[in-house]
Amino acid sequence: DNATKATNVVWHDAKVTRQDRQRLLNQRGVVFWFTGLPSSGKSTVANEVAYMLHRRGHLAYVLDGDNIGHGVKKTSVFPGDREEKIRRIGEVANLFADAGLIAITAFISPYRKD
Repeated sequence: DNATKATNVVWHDAKVTRQDRQRLLNQRGVVFWFTGLPSSGKSTVANEVAYMLHRRGHLAYVLDGDNIGHGVKKTSVFPGDREEKIRRIGEVANLFADAGLIAITAFISPYRKD
């Protein structure tokens, strides 16, 4: 909500644009979002897609719940915390896409709004 947002945070435009990065990598930065129940194969599918893209000369990176949990989100997920976790992952994936990369996510996101 707006009451908790910092007012002193400003987005700085870079001299190198998203289009510049995409041209350099010869690919569009996009996000593929795989979702499903626990142990349903999301990460397996995401990794296979990343492998296929790599074989075709594209730079892709998989963000999945286990890997993110080892670094970015070390604390456990508390009830009601899942929505914020998914929002943050979405922001990270968007930064990857802005960098010109293909971000492939694999997360449990049980609600349509997530």
